[in-house]
Amino acid sequence: MMKKTLDASKYLSTRGGIKSVDFCDAVMMGLATDGGLLVPAAIPQVDGTTLDSWRSLGYLDLAFEVMRPFVGNALPPATLRQLIRDSYATFDTTDIVPIKPLDGNNLYLAELYHGPTLAFKDVALQFLGNLFAEILRQRGGCLNILGATSGDTGSAAIHGVRGKAGIEIFILYPEGRVSPLQERQMATVPDANVHCIAIKGTFDDGQRVMKQIFNDLPFKQKNHLGAVNSVNWARILAQVVYYFWGAFRVQEQSGSHEAIQVAVPTGNFGDIFAGYVAQRMGAPIARLLLATNENDILSRFFNTGVYAKGAVQPTLSPSMDIQVASNFERYLYYRLGENALQTKGLMKEFEQTGSITLQGADPVFAAGRGDTSATLATIKKHFENHGTLLDPHGAVGVAVAEANPLPGCKTLCLETAHPGKFPAAVGQALGNDTLARHDSLEQLKSLPLRKTLLEPTVPVIETFIIQTLAERS
Repeated sequence: MMKKTLDASKYLSTRGGIKSVDFCDAVMMGLATDGGLLVPAAIPQVDGTTLDSWRSLGYLDLAFEVMRPFVGNALPPATLRQLIRDSYATFDTTDIVPIKPLDGNNLYLAELYHGPTLAFKDVALQFLGNLFAEILRQRGGCLNILGATSGDTGSAAIHGVRGKAGIEIFILYPEGRVSPLQERQMATVPDANVHCIAIKGTFDDGQRVMKQIFNDLPFKQKNHLGAVNSVNWARILAQVVYYFWGAFRVQEQSGSHEAIQVAVPTGNFGDIFAGYVAQRMGAPIARLLLATNENDILSRFFNTGVYAKGAVQPTLSPSMDIQVASNFERYLYYRLGENALQTKGLMKEFEQTGSITLQGADPVFAAGRGDTSATLATIKKHFENHGTLLDPHGAVGVAVAEANPLPGCKTLCLETAHPGKFPAAVGQALGNDTLARHDSLEQLKSLPLRKTLLEPTVPVIETFIIQTLAERS
């Protein structure tokens, strides 16, 4: 059975400034109206009997069981099941997330790239797109989505809502700082409800502007803004599922029921926060291993206690080129014992000074850095030794996993994108960029781009949104 004292389907802000809302209201709110992030009032605890009953479930049924306590009565069970079926019908494998041995010893790989845009973001954003459409079907009205991306979120969000009635989507991405194929997955989509905004700056600039616009409550409410970034709780929830799934499959394949370690390449702390939720629920995860590239604000924090931003460095793993991790606030809230007042104070300190310090360590986390040389060496090693072609983000995770084994534990490494999205990085590692290919990506190369280049300021972006909505109406 699943034990809970508070209601996991009610949502509060990490900064304590809102009354609790139900699941559908949390989805539509996106960023909490007090500037914080929405979190469930409780994280349900899964006992051993329930875990055993979940092991044999297929991915769709497991997703239903994991999500159900967080959804509560906001959606009928039959509706939730249908949303899950519809969302993963677009994947090219019935496993949704295949789990495979990587080195024949202690490492396993989770292939999170079998959705329509070949990235792990599809796992959450196919679900979120259908969820938005269902809520609008029930309530009526319209939704104008605003998101910022360092590469994969934008295309996955666009493909989750393209052509859907009542929804417009505006995606900010840093000009010249995403891979050419990542840009083409966004800016070649022809649907009229898709609006790509290339900004003159970094992902952090886009994320900052996005958050400032969501904190402009009159503008947000008047223009019916919704969020698809991992500030939206539904995205985290959909990702929690594959941590249970991955742990079960590793245990099954290895013939052991020992808890595992999961290595997660991350920049915005959303993916690994989903793992943290799964671990708190009772998933058989002994440790989460956080892997960063040269933009190592998160790995530095878990190794030193100091969370201090620096300048963004462009790397071979652009989706992780981030210095301000938006989901860190959710973790901070739990690290502080769910103390919203302390969380609010520390986030204000970080906004003012660019740095905060926490004392003590969290045994659930370890962290490491996989820089460019380690990324290239890891891609080369695993292709030549095991015939596995890694993308540069997954390679960061594998490099850190190999440097940080947990005695007695198998390690599951998350491969977050298809290597075909990053032929230049693969070519640099192997001396041959023709190895990293995918037919759906090749077809994009001849299509025209539809994008608008803008300065990353609130007035400029708000004006563009207003003018575009007026034209579309």
